[in-house]
Amino acid sequence: MTSKLWGGRFTGSTDPLMEAFNASIPFDRRLWRADIQGSQAYARALARAGLITEDEARQIVAGLDQVASEWAEGRFQLQPTDEDIHTANERRLTELIGPVAGKLHTGRSRNDQVATDVRLWLREEIDRLQEHLRALIAVTVERAAAEIDWLMPGYTHLQPAQPVRWSHWLLSHAWAWQRDASRLADLAVRVNLLPLGSGALAGNPFSIDRRQLAEDLGFAGITPNSLDGVSDRDFIVEFLSWAALTMVHLSRLAEDLIIYSSREFGFVTLADAYSTGSSLMPQKKNPDALELLRGKTGRVVGALNSLLVVLKGLPSTYNKDLQEDKEPLFDTVDTLQACLQIACGVLSTLEAHPERMAAALVPEMLATDLAEYLVRRGVPFRETHHIAGAAVQLAEQRGVPLSALTVEDLKGLHPAFQEDVAQVWDYEASVERRDVEGGTSRRAVQAQIQQLRQWLQG
Repeated sequence: MTSKLWGGRFTGSTDPLMEAFNASIPFDRRLWRADIQGSQAYARALARAGLITEDEARQIVAGLDQVASEWAEGRFQLQPTDEDIHTANERRLTELIGPVAGKLHTGRSRNDQVATDVRLWLREEIDRLQEHLRALIAVTVERAAAEIDWLMPGYTHLQPAQPVRWSHWLLSHAWAWQRDASRLADLAVRVNLLPLGSGALAGNPFSIDRRQLAEDLGFAGITPNSLDGVSDRDFIVEFLSWAALTMVHLSRLAEDLIIYSSREFGFVTLADAYSTGSSLMPQKKNPDALELLRGKTGRVVGALNSLLVVLKGLPSTYNKDLQEDKEPLFDTVDTLQACLQIACGVLSTLEAHPERMAAALVPEMLATDLAEYLVRRGVPFRETHHIAGAAVQLAEQRGVPLSALTVEDLKGLHPAFQEDVAQVWDYEASVERRDVEGGTSRRAVQAQIQQLRQWLQG
């Protein structure tokens, strides 16, 4: 008799290359815990429906506990016939408890079984990822609170723009990660639905109580349509989409810090734990951790694209193409688990150099403040913008800093300039003038810190 779960209809042997081509056990073995958890709940559901006895259910549950112990302790022995995790676990269960194991699959298909396993597995991984995200945000918030006095250039187009607080820059990344955490919590709701009981596609014929089964497995509800239940991979696409955007946010942090850690900037120095040297040039300290964060973003974006391509032309309902959902999902989860922790490590250990940040502040970054000085004296902004531009041009022609222009020089551009214009050339004052919600003043930054602290406590 064939050992394949699907083998009754076949008489010929399978091409060995096809055996390997078809098998998913090399990668879906990580679902062993979820597969056993779902099977134990299903055995109890079969007993409630009167399809097996309470004693048979106890035998199945106890046997699966033993199978789980073997996996957990690294003693589980895979066999050549174990094409997937479901086959492997049922085969081993049969060896342990005999023919009663064959009743476990009653009314169940690998189609609804695997959809359930993946949702169970991903639900736990999402919880872990949330913990890593919150740790990253917490490190960033506390660093922002401790280093709120430091000023640095803010950039647009990678050109010096206006002075900002270093803490404001840190929090700009923290807010992006907070949105990532919010999106992850949102998609977790759609992951947490039970497809088990959908059968192969048409539903379960034995009056299984799906809602009780969902409650037993901790699901918030059930998938409402059996055809959709076995074929839906939206929850994986949504997760991969979340992961791609989160990695883009990590990549942008990495790019900033790569630039800021260069000799030309010198705003930060990475800890040795997250850097490497050159095989040729002994003076080099390379930001490899950050470069890998940036590089692995392409890997995660590619995973999303690969699954979308798999799904875009599938007919209803289950097709073997869907086996291709797992490797990009597993790889993406592993990548995000590592990258979030690495980013947290980098931010918690890097050394910042406020003196280098302050040295990079130049009076030309206060040209907008010069324009705003005139606005406060009733001059229309479009006019003041032009006047401030003319002041910048005059300073460039003379080869002096913008702040070196005299009051007489500025009055030559507009009579509204007075002696107190000298107050414009104060970087701290410039930062403090941006005293609106979301701005870079001390009060506004402290408010952001408080908001994020409250969110972290929620």
